[in-house]
Amino acid sequence: MCKVFRVSRSGYYRWLQHRHNYSQTQDDLDQQIQTIFDQSNQTYGSPRITQALNEKGVDVSESTVARRMHARKIRVKKAKRYLVNTESKHDKAIAPNLLDRNFSASAPGLKWVSDITYFRVDRKWYYLTAIIDLADRYVVGWTISERMSAELTTQEAFKRAVAIRPPQKQMLFHSDRGVQYACDDFIDLLEDYQCLQSMSRKANCWDNAVAESFFKTIKTECLNRHQFHNINQAYSIIFRYIEGWYNTRRIHSANGGMPPAKKYQELTQLKSAA
Repeated sequence: MCKVFRVSRSGYYRWLQHRHNYSQTQDDLDQQIQTIFDQSNQTYGSPRITQALNEKGVDVSESTVARRMHARKIRVKKAKRYLVNTESKHDKAIAPNLLDRNFSASAPGLKWVSDITYFRVDRKWYYLTAIIDLADRYVVGWTISERMSAELTTQEAFKRAVAIRPPQKQMLFHSDRGVQYACDDFIDLLEDYQCLQSMSRKANCWDNAVAESFFKTIKTECLNRHQFHNINQAYSIIFRYIEGWYNTRRIHSANGGMPPAKKYQELTQLKSAA
């Protein structure tokens, strides 16, 4: 065969060895891609998988990862359309849009955003309220309730948030115009902590994009992947997702690829150094 193709025997065997090594390298990369994809509960696309590989010292491009994922038919489930859930038709006072889509914060406790969504448990609807710190995208407070009263949703979530991360003076708290945020009891609670209230413009979801993006993510990666048979099961799964994955391990693009907990650690270290 070497005589037919006019190549040396040593050159032919070097080519065979290179072909074997290349195939083995591809198999190793495919396995690592599959492992990271599975560890993310099958939620990571090629950008996050590429970043995770790079952090492990694997020098690979996003286009290569995307190509290997396509070849192995590794696909992320697409998000369903997000729906508005809070009741904004009321006679309560509406706070101005002080946030004005400025979703950055230089330190924790300066800007929080919040929203409410719903999910099904057996044949009943439950409500998930979440509060997110814009400095690191950490979900600082969240609660699950059977009813949409302010006491069980916004007030309870806020109390849990301040228990783990006290807000700074004049902190900006942003939400939509829902009555749970506009009611007197919640406004009094904000005033107790010297917070400034901000609300989105009417029918403008982009004014609260970070909170709505979080709910889109948790629905795609968690809520829509399970059939909850009782509230204890639902709480356990949501707790593991938020506290065991989203806050502590999930790569977040707004944090430069760091999970919220790691970004918080970086911010507090910078503050200490200053």
